[in-house]
Amino acid sequence: MQAKTRIATVSLSGCFGCHMSLLDIDDRILKLAELVEFDRSPINDFKDFQSRCAVGIVEGGCCNEDNVEVLESFRKNCDVLISVGECAITGGINSMRNNIPLKECLDEAYLKSPGVYNPLNKIPNDPEIPLLLNRVYPCHEVVKIDYFIPGCPPQADALWDVLVALLSGKAPVIAYKNHKYD
Repeated sequence: MQAKTRIATVSLSGCFGCHMSLLDIDDRILKLAELVEFDRSPINDFKDFQSRCAVGIVEGGCCNEDNVEVLESFRKNCDVLISVGECAITGGINSMRNNIPLKECLDEAYLKSPGVYNPLNKIPNDPEIPLLLNRVYPCHEVVKIDYFIPGCPPQADALWDVLVALLSGKAPVIAYKNHKYD
């Protein structure tokens, strides 16, 4: 029996909608399960790589140090890396903060917003909380990305087409009808 192709997936700073699109391939998920084995992924809840992966699928941009570390680990452990969705490709809605200084964002969130109860008047600074970056970065500004699947979220068929092409050793092409920009 031939070993299955290993795939890893991760959601960085995003909404998890791209993973939902992956699940929206419906019954084809069973066909995919025959072809691949999920390694590090929220699909199987593995937090660390078990071994080298042929394909890494990344959704979400990089807004904190943890996102950067995870993305760099994906680049190191995956032969092909795919940015999926607008957050991974452009920084998405989270990148709206890029025009506002980080201190101003933190002050608004933790000190000045209506309804905030913060009697110590301090911005959280626990070593367990990843440090925010000064701006949100799309994945390709942090590591080399091999392919991009646009959309917010992308069509399930676009994800399917790219995965099937890669698993067949072909260059992925996304049919125009499967491009989604909502």
